[in-house]
Amino acid sequence: MKRLLAFIICSYAVGSIFSQETDTLTTVPSQQHVTVWQQDETVVAPEKKKTHRLPNQHKVNVGFRAGFNSTMYQVSSLKISGITIDDVQNNYKIGYAGTLFMRFNIRKHFIQPEVSYTISRGEIEFDRLGEHGTDVEPQYAYLRSTIHSIDVPVYYGYSLVKEGPYNMSVFAGPKLKYIRTRKNDIEFENFGQQDVVEELRRFNVGMAAGVSVSISHIYFDFRYEQGFNNLTKSVTYTDATTTGGTSSGDISFKRRDNVLSFSLGVIF
Repeated sequence: MKRLLAFIICSYAVGSIFSQETDTLTTVPSQQHVTVWQQDETVVAPEKKKTHRLPNQHKVNVGFRAGFNSTMYQVSSLKISGITIDDVQNNYKIGYAGTLFMRFNIRKHFIQPEVSYTISRGEIEFDRLGEHGTDVEPQYAYLRSTIHSIDVPVYYGYSLVKEGPYNMSVFAGPKLKYIRTRKNDIEFENFGQQDVVEELRRFNVGMAAGVSVSISHIYFDFRYEQGFNNLTKSVTYTDATTTGGTSSGDISFKRRDNVLSFSLGVIF
């Protein structure tokens, strides 16, 4: 009997100890799970995303454009050996230009300075006999020009549309042209004199106006340019009636440039 009672007491004690250990094992993992979950929540907290700003949202834009131009020379006076030439025909040729520009924005208004390297090409054609040659076969003469210049315009512009990635603007402003005289190629054909040479004015002033459109970073524009002063400084030639010296006076030539251009580029 005593052995049975001792066995029961021992069994009860062992059961109590086992029960306490089981509760401890059940509780501790639960606490550890909560702790780990809280740490995971801190690690995976969402980060703030950076937003991409469009060119329309910048106070200052920079850009580059390249394109084509077509030059028509407005001839106000042309005389050869005392004969006035009134009927002058312009033949368009394609030129090229590359431009760097900046745009300073004030709401819908902006100021846009530019620097361009321009190659302008054009040709004029006329009957050098003028009205005096109506009864004889015409004698056509040609002046072909390829002029290299550095152009510096400053435009004031206004954005008619400025919403989201879209911008449509009109602009106008003065333009300063510096002609690189050593790079030019000017050809006189059938003028009646030998070795005709035209000296161009290095600095010229004009005016330009146009329309530009940009879609996000893509930029293109169309513009018209008008020169104010005479491009020709002097015209000289070799006088065949003398000892071959250089002469002037038989050719009087005044011309201004009118340019239409289209360009495509990027703006940031």
